[in-house]
Amino acid sequence: MLSITGYSDRIYARPGDTVNFKVSCETPLTYDAEIVRIICGDDNPQGPGPKHVKVESAIEGTYQGRTQKINAGSYVAIPHSECFRHLGSFTVQSFIWPTMPEKGWQAIISKADGSGRGFTLMIDGDGGIACEVGDGEASQIVSTRKPVLARRWYRVGACFDAATRQLLVFQHPLQPVPGVQDDAVITQTITVCPADNIAPLLFAAKTGKAELSWFYNGKIDSPRLASAALDEADRAALAGILSAPLGPSIIGAWDFSQAMHSQTAYDLSPNRLHGRVVNFPARAMTGWNWTSETMDCKEAPFQWGAIHFHEDDIYDADWQTDFALTIPPELKSGLYAAHLTAGEAEEFIPFAVSPAPGAARKIAFLLPTASYMAYGNDRLAMDGGGAELLNNCLNLVGEQDIFLNDHPEYGGSLYDAHADGSGICYSSRLRPLVNMRPYRQGLLGGFGGSKLWQFAADTHITDWLENSGLEFDVITDEELDQCGYPLLAPYQVLITGTHPEYYSSAMWQAVAHYRERAGRIMYLGGDGFYWRIAYHPECPGIIELRRGESGVRAWVASPGETFHSFDLRQGGLWARLGRAPQALVGVGFAAQGFDISGHYQRLPDSYRPEVSFIFEGIDDAPIGDFGLIGGGAAGLEVDRAAHELGTPPNTLILASSRNLTNTYLIVPEEFLETAPGLGADENERARADMVFFTVPAGGAVFATGSIAWAGSLSHNNYDNNVAKITTNVLRRFLSDEAFTQ
Repeated sequence: MLSITGYSDRIYARPGDTVNFKVSCETPLTYDAEIVRIICGDDNPQGPGPKHVKVESAIEGTYQGRTQKINAGSYVAIPHSECFRHLGSFTVQSFIWPTMPEKGWQAIISKADGSGRGFTLMIDGDGGIACEVGDGEASQIVSTRKPVLARRWYRVGACFDAATRQLLVFQHPLQPVPGVQDDAVITQTITVCPADNIAPLLFAAKTGKAELSWFYNGKIDSPRLASAALDEADRAALAGILSAPLGPSIIGAWDFSQAMHSQTAYDLSPNRLHGRVVNFPARAMTGWNWTSETMDCKEAPFQWGAIHFHEDDIYDADWQTDFALTIPPELKSGLYAAHLTAGEAEEFIPFAVSPAPGAARKIAFLLPTASYMAYGNDRLAMDGGGAELLNNCLNLVGEQDIFLNDHPEYGGSLYDAHADGSGICYSSRLRPLVNMRPYRQGLLGGFGGSKLWQFAADTHITDWLENSGLEFDVITDEELDQCGYPLLAPYQVLITGTHPEYYSSAMWQAVAHYRERAGRIMYLGGDGFYWRIAYHPECPGIIELRRGESGVRAWVASPGETFHSFDLRQGGLWARLGRAPQALVGVGFAAQGFDISGHYQRLPDSYRPEVSFIFEGIDDAPIGDFGLIGGGAAGLEVDRAAHELGTPPNTLILASSRNLTNTYLIVPEEFLETAPGLGADENERARADMVFFTVPAGGAVFATGSIAWAGSLSHNNYDNNVAKITTNVLRRFLSDEAFTQ
């Protein structure tokens, strides 16, 4: 079991920047901390072994551990205002689309403190709409006692008349169903009145005695609050027309379609009681009035006035800093980590050090941190449906999988679902990502080998680069998104990671611009440049993904919800957006399989004189029929060339995979209807292609089309045909001689 976890506030830093490290211990133990340079993160005894080198630093020492809590759950908080004082009579209402009403006790709108003073509109223990009113000494609940149905729209609310002490609670389905008794209005006389309090007005949560509670799961749209007991005609009018004059009793009328990228919930009333959106519930979500006539939230934003809240949403764990490192000027660019130990307990908190301005070397290794975040804390080993069938072997469950199963508050990945079954569309690095670590198995299974995935697998590349003796920098795609092409401009060679799957528009454009400006790209992976993501324009360390109409998907976005809230652009596959990976690097995702890896066989193009430098010292033997990832260099997820998808006409297909099993199935976008013959034994498209092409300005691209490729670099002490080919390409790419067409 993991007893120490941590994270940093930065994923990359340059000399002079300060990285803050936040640590939590399951027990109040002491731990030792040091900074290490990570070279290889694979502890497979058949490989080079784990390699990290201690770096002298000011943070080195012994620290007292403490337990730091993660408060998951999303909500909106409106600070207390004078507008809320002496709120005797009131009307509160909203449209809701609940996703777990059977769970009960979920706050919809609450203005109550920990002692019970105030009111809460909620779903009660029976799944019906109820309102609790309290004065600090006593409280009373009035309920419709009729359960609402999941994933159906209702207008719900409560009215309290202080003069008569009558509390009315209502729930009205927007699409009544014959035989379903879920429309209700109930009125009761109660003995208490809501007492004044200074607690914030909350949507989707309630103030408890020590912390927030009763988190709501589902959508909320158009919440309203008035200082009078309105009749039904006024309530109905208030609910739907934001442009109508608001009466003098209106305290707040919130419109979630305003500034959907922001973390602000805007109040359209004269009081301007704007709220703070906490823990990134899903925005740009279809509301109660969505007509389905348009799918773009920019065309009719008032139809996207809902926020989807979840009890397990998390953005920033908000832990206190335990120690901080200011990057010294002499620390060379590379992959580093804060290394924490306490007896047998161990933790690594990775970060990249980019070079100081003007100190760039010729080689840049582009760390795919967006993909690390996409897979961050995935629960596929425990919750992945059909995982053993997919992998053709028994599942391997590691300590991090067990830990995440016991700690849902650490949040999931973009491959997981929320507690209510909706897909997770945001992922943050401001929390411990326990699978973004060296030496920890991250994949679901596989025969033989290391079964590494993402971060740990990419250290096969840093290990090979270190062994080559060539100087290189490590940069991150998060910085690439922020800086664009100027980050890449100083470099002669750009090397990707093993699985750079998630790319923003700015990242894609920067790499494309680099290529067209005579850059040399070595794409040493598979399933790259596949999904379009967005970084938040204001909040650091979080990405968004909307899984659209096709692709290998753990979940799919609902109709009308495929546009990102962060940038209001269409999400989904880059190929479906007119930018297939083949157009950028020559190959694109073709098939996946997770049992054993295959090898490559040279093709006629590999004997052409213009690519003789690639195969110098290489004979006709199979390429990569060995390796730490499944026993071969072609495996896990593989890419193929496809001229119909944009592979440049001058692309040379140097080699293709062999010996992939029939568990390697082509990806969904590669076929139009289900039929036999989707596996590698029967379908020629289920393959990995190694390609090379030049660009007019004198640059070139070399792509291997396989995640497993890097796992073969260290075989036989780096003396093998995979390492030779990769080294040959790198040394030619470092030459000042331009490539010709």
